[in-house]
Amino acid sequence: MQYSFHGLTDAGSVRTNNEDSLAIDAVHGVAILADGMGGYNAGEVASTMATEFIKSELVHWLSQESRQSDLKRVERAVEMCADEANLAILHAADANPHYTGMGTTLVVAVFQGKHLVLGHIGDSRCYRLREGKLSQLTRDHSILQEHIDAGLLTIEQAASAPGRNLLTRALGVEKTTRIEIHEHHVHDADLYLLCSDGLNDMVSDQDIGSALDSAAELPAIASTLVGRAIANGGRDNVSVLLVRAQAWPETGFNDTAFLKNPMA
Repeated sequence: MQYSFHGLTDAGSVRTNNEDSLAIDAVHGVAILADGMGGYNAGEVASTMATEFIKSELVHWLSQESRQSDLKRVERAVEMCADEANLAILHAADANPHYTGMGTTLVVAVFQGKHLVLGHIGDSRCYRLREGKLSQLTRDHSILQEHIDAGLLTIEQAASAPGRNLLTRALGVEKTTRIEIHEHHVHDADLYLLCSDGLNDMVSDQDIGSALDSAAELPAIASTLVGRAIANGGRDNVSVLLVRAQAWPETGFNDTAFLKNPMA
């Protein structure tokens, strides 16, 4: 399986700074998105620390492994990198009063052959478009999601309910982090979307799916998604990170030149 990557982030129409952060390493199949929170520029600090630290440590680990690592070992590596990033954010907050209370959501995707190891914490999401059907692969770690799970709210009611951004998990909040990790099988022509809530709060799943289900190239799809969020109000920073899977040709030709990172 070969993968193409593209990321795009925008401050939106209301906020002056962008607290979202993206990181891609196409050679090792790594995609990371974080949405920071906190006063001053602390949210931006937390999200950048998370993406840069995890990318550096995870890519270093993957480069020491065989080309197709055991998926359980990849899961453990993602978990350890998230734990270390969490402690680094906590230590930075302790050292600088301006950073007190900062934290960040996180989505980490590691594509290994025909498999995806997906970890997340908070309410940033990962969607998958497969054969025209959109699926949400992550479950929000939020108060509203717990209310939905308990039957107290419907999904439609939650869309307009207060407290959408009250999280039950985040990096940099507690000494022990609880990243949720799952494995997924990748199919030819799958399209994956990592996004901050600045997208899905402003754009319906139906409209997200319609943008993904087009013949456009990844940069055009990313621009369409961000543009729709801004057109609908752009109340938050909006970030998207797209990953498209394509099976290798029957000849078995395998060249990492096909792994593209237009964000670099």
